[in-house]
Amino acid sequence: MSDPEVLIIGAGHNGLTCAAYLAMAGLRVKVLERRNVVGGAAVTEEFCPGFRNSVAAYTVSLLNPKIIADLQLHAHGLKIVERRAQNFLPDERGRYLLTGEGRTLDAVRQLNARDGDQVGPFMQELERIADVLRQFVLRAPPNLVEGFGLPALRETLNALGTANILRQLSLPEQRLLFDLFTCSAGDLLDQRFEDDLVKALFGFDAIVGNYASPYAAGSAYVMLHHAFGEVNGKKGLWGHAIGGMGAITQAMAAAARSHGAEIETGAAVREVLVERGRAIGVSLEDGRSLRAGVVISNLNPKLLYTGLIPAAALPSEFRQRMQNWRCGSGTFRINVALSALPSFSVLPGNGDHLSSGIIIAPSLDYMDRAWLDARADGWSRAPVVEMLIPSTLDDTLAPPGQHVASLFCQHVAPQLPDGRSWDQHRDEVADLMIATVDRHAPGFAASVIGRKVLSPLDLERDFGLLGGDIFHGALSLNQLFSARPMLGYADYRGPLKGLYHCGSGAHPAGGVTGAPGHNAAQAVLADHRRKR
Repeated sequence: MSDPEVLIIGAGHNGLTCAAYLAMAGLRVKVLERRNVVGGAAVTEEFCPGFRNSVAAYTVSLLNPKIIADLQLHAHGLKIVERRAQNFLPDERGRYLLTGEGRTLDAVRQLNARDGDQVGPFMQELERIADVLRQFVLRAPPNLVEGFGLPALRETLNALGTANILRQLSLPEQRLLFDLFTCSAGDLLDQRFEDDLVKALFGFDAIVGNYASPYAAGSAYVMLHHAFGEVNGKKGLWGHAIGGMGAITQAMAAAARSHGAEIETGAAVREVLVERGRAIGVSLEDGRSLRAGVVISNLNPKLLYTGLIPAAALPSEFRQRMQNWRCGSGTFRINVALSALPSFSVLPGNGDHLSSGIIIAPSLDYMDRAWLDARADGWSRAPVVEMLIPSTLDDTLAPPGQHVASLFCQHVAPQLPDGRSWDQHRDEVADLMIATVDRHAPGFAASVIGRKVLSPLDLERDFGLLGGDIFHGALSLNQLFSARPMLGYADYRGPLKGLYHCGSGAHPAGGVTGAPGHNAAQAVLADHRRKR
């Protein structure tokens, strides 16, 4: 490749998506990745001889269907299968809830007749609101700008377009949307339902990657954020990429390369080079310097602006915002190799429930106590665990007759109190998480023949997820939509000319969506056309 026109920092899924769109438009694109493999947190690796699994990101739903089609990811090898059941929640009283297509209404009705009447309308309301909000996913939010020039006119039209989309909601739906943005999931669910397991089914989505109680204000939006997804055209479902999450990013990399993009691994960026208020390239840890007219960051914005750009080059208010950018998911990840499938006390033996998201968090109070524990002591004594066993859907991941499981565990403190290090407590907490599953599936701990454990500190060191934050910044109201990453900078353009954001720290935030990468590419191409 001749000198690149565009440099992208980070070959995570959003960086690869952005690269593919820009290369498809004919720009010369070079992606720089610190690790020796592309994919960021969406990677598949062998963690025990013969056993492979998705290392960090672990399930599929939010990946945008337009991006799948535009990048022709299926033609590049991607195959996504649906879970045979969606979620399985056991409790310690001998009850369980198993949900999925054709299952949820009857399963809830068996637990509580009143909740059985409520759950259908509630899910329809959420789906209706999610349908409307999906229209915001692949467009920039209104960006606040000063003055009355062309940018202000452009953003006024954007705001009018936003208002027109929201008018598709009825007034009762707008009221619910307002509550979802401002209230706690716990309060909303307590108003709707009686049974603990039914409330836990929805409440779990409010704390996924969110270091907060389900009774924290704003947690209802996190619940809604996880309702945006679909699998193979079916809305609200979750699935599995055959070959693990790395299959998604390998397909994205193949799409980008097929249009001429260059991707270099083992190329850690040390600094973004700035001249006269403009980003003009990067310097690498190996001593090289690369120049380009456009620099795009796929990093957490706090990592970018407090670590890779000289403080003197930034407006003081912007740098202060980035210093105060709130990160931390309270997440602890374990991948385990299993000699046999688990058998749950409430539903023994094999079955569709083992292909689902197995959620050990039987009530909102349980989740609230887990968060309070972590705040006080560093980790929950009775933690929240979501377990997936992807080898029930994908026999490429483990030897015949054996399996792999992903444990997504909460709550743990992003930084331990009293100056303690996660390196000292990683295995202790991993033992606790496995024991938590074992209480519901006796013999599970004995079936573990290998494991890979990632504390919040490991997630930060390995993947740049500050404080283990899977969203590149908390999904709080002051860090969403037009305020992501800051009012006045929601259009994927940074405070320096030529600098753009394509990562999850930009709208519409986290999850393996590809949307920030898509949207940033559109902003770059719009600016490129205006320069002609």
